[in-house]
Amino acid sequence: MTANDGPVILFDGVCNLCSGAVQFIIRRDPAARYRFASLQSASAQSLLKKFSIPDELKTFILIENHKVYKRSTAALRVARHLKGAWPLMYAFIIVPPFIRDGVYNIIGRYRYSWFGKKDQCMMPTPSIQSRFLKDPS
Repeated sequence: MTANDGPVILFDGVCNLCSGAVQFIIRRDPAARYRFASLQSASAQSLLKKFSIPDELKTFILIENHKVYKRSTAALRVARHLKGAWPLMYAFIIVPPFIRDGVYNIIGRYRYSWFGKKDQCMMPTPSIQSRFLKDPS
């Protein structure tokens, strides 16, 4: 599985909030539209270089149609394709990014103290392993 197989979400694999968000997305993405890679993985690092994204472990990144979206814009773009009422959240895209990202950045700054941090990246279960990019051998 590669980044060419559809939209890819890069996330902080040791962050409990971020790992929880990945689980949330997987449960609401029955068409398996999204693929995932933790920012700590070699496959994510390769994508960061390919798209000239600074090596930052502090944000949620969506790579879709060869474009990079970060922070709240990435989250809202993902929400619009989830099942349930979540696509309604996309209406917040009209809020200026500096406001949306301001809120996002506050949550990001305190995510470890509020939600905790793991010692190692989440390991996908066998049932969802196919949704994660494989590191090059």
